Amino acid sequence: MELKFQRNLDFQLDAIKSTVDIFESQKFSHESFFVIPENGVIPNVLSLTQEQILANLNKIQKNNNIEPIKKLEGMNFSIEMETGTGKTYVYLRTIFDLYKNYGLKKFIVIVPSVAIKEGVLKNLKITEKHFKEIYENTPYSYYEYDSKKINLI
Repeated sequence: MELKFQRNLDFQLDAIKSTVDIFESQKFSHESFFVIPENGVIPNVLSLTQEQILANLNKIQKNNNIEPIKKLEGMNFSIEMETGTGKTYVYLRTIFDLYKNYGLKKFIVIVPSVAIKEGVLKNLKITEKHFKEIYENTPYSYYEYDSKKINLI
């Protein structure tokens, strides 16, 4: 038995677009993975200023009928969705869109419990074919963090 995922649910596409649009005008990263021995892997690089991000956020807020904020109080953003609406699918697909649009390649997913972690790992496995169809066989890998296998980073 194979699960079929719906790829065109408007509320999910709106959430993905809103998240990706925070980074509008971000320079596309052509960096490949490389390692600096003393620091580890080079992270994604943000080329936008906080003012640009605030302007992007205000545009998203207006498009979603949300009162625009006047000032950023940090760079932490949340996407809130009801239970059963596909939050895991949305953030996994958002990762692919961030790669496609801006070349961002490295993501860390932090979850609050073992059960959710297992669900995320299962979702990564069962959506692999689906995402390869949507994103033209974009290669990706994932793993569960293990401090004893730090070399995976």
